[in-house]
Amino acid sequence: MTRILGIDPGSRLTGFGLIDAQRGRAQYVESGVIRIDPGPLDARLACIFNGITELLTEFQPTSVSIENVFVQHNVASALKLGQARGAAIVAAAVAGVVVAEYTPAEIKLSVVGNGRAAKAQVQFMVSRLLGLAALPRVDAADALAGALCHAQHLASGVPLTQTSRRR
Repeated sequence: MTRILGIDPGSRLTGFGLIDAQRGRAQYVESGVIRIDPGPLDARLACIFNGITELLTEFQPTSVSIENVFVQHNVASALKLGQARGAAIVAAAVAGVVVAEYTPAEIKLSVVGNGRAAKAQVQFMVSRLLGLAALPRVDAADALAGALCHAQHLASGVPLTQTSRRR
């Protein structure tokens, strides 16, 4: 069995979702958000690092899935997101956990079947695929979707490539 921690990084809220995957089947373990207090960026990044480190220690995942940064309109937001991702990736690297990166389109395509799916569609499909009684929060749903995407990738037997793993 493989335990996967999906991370949806953000400088205010960082979503997380844990699943156990085996032979193409996924089972929900835990999900939620790490709330980052407003303040200087270095303190927020430390909060993300510490929060991910706690999750890694408590749940012992064998791999981490995280969304790649994409720049749409606001370069400053993309830079902050990149720094939040960096804090999460370093936490995983320090813990010795393999990190896989996927684009938002890859994640949406693997979970919804449409790389341009709306957030509500991702929430709905994550809930259905994991048999959840209620829709998870958007940030947690995105993290769970990343974990499900990675589980599909692992089940395919295709090794991680430079496009899905950059460390």
